[in-house]
Amino acid sequence: MRNYKDLIFTNHALARLKERGLSEGDAWATWKNPDQSEYAKAKGAWIYYKIYGNTKIEVVAKQNDKKEWIVLSVWSRPV
Repeated sequence: MRNYKDLIFTNHALARLKERGLSEGDAWATWKNPDQSEYAKAKGAWIYYKIYGNTKIEVVAKQNDKKEWIVLSVWSRPV
């Protein structure tokens, strides 16, 4: 796990960022100022969406017991 500003990234999320050519800053900006958000299927988690040019970034995050935000996964999709 690694912290970036207000977020804690799981190793899974860090691997997905690298795999998709995204930075922690891209995920943070999506979470901090999303175009849209919705409740995720995972209990207590939210999905945050932001469109950058032709790419839609999706960040799945939830709060832990200490009210810290944990990024569980990140996707990018063409739009």
